[in-house]
Amino acid sequence: MTVLDWRQIATVFLDMDGTLLDLHFDNHVWLSHVPLRYAERHGLSHDEGREHCVSRYRAAEGTLDWYCVEYWTRELGLDIARLKEEVSHLIAVHPHVVPFLERLRSLGKRVVLVTNAHHKSISLKMRRTGLDPHFDAIVCAHDVGVPKEHPEFWGRLKILEPFEPAHTLLIDDSQPVLRSARDFGMAFVLGVRSPDSRQPDKTFPDYDSISGFRDLLAGGGLTSRE
Repeated sequence: MTVLDWRQIATVFLDMDGTLLDLHFDNHVWLSHVPLRYAERHGLSHDEGREHCVSRYRAAEGTLDWYCVEYWTRELGLDIARLKEEVSHLIAVHPHVVPFLERLRSLGKRVVLVTNAHHKSISLKMRRTGLDPHFDAIVCAHDVGVPKEHPEFWGRLKILEPFEPAHTLLIDDSQPVLRSARDFGMAFVLGVRSPDSRQPDKTFPDYDSISGFRDLLAGGGLTSRE
């Protein structure tokens, strides 16, 4: 069980997709729904559409383009925002997220959503989930100029959203993101082992991790004693 000293934590940075929200929606969009619509447009089988799309995704992986709705709209000739709307009923908040966010706010922590997702994706997901009132700020990597995996991200973020690395917690489902934050000097980082509820759990051999936010509420030191 991961137990944090919450007295040392002033700011909590939270990832969106896979951390607060079930990654099943995004995996379905990019690995099934977009390839299906691409295949229909070009007279291909669904498998052929997926093969083509995935090869294009890989070419952009690790860049802001990978996360950019407008980039993929241009590249694939599809209205990606509309396609996401078509299956937006699949957007789901992970269990125990809302009580966790409420507890953080009650303890006076600064709670910031820090995501690589494009503005249009953030807007859609906040509309569907109603989570936005729980955050003091929402920071999109497209405003920072580089994705969270990039070594320069946290230094640039510090200008937009001042924080002390020694008193900041990051919770994210991406090991490269956790690594970049730790390299920057962030004292507290946690991985999320179950980003997609329909896929096997991930492992984080180099970082502490949680299976879900119940871990922190039930035994992770986030109690009323503070």
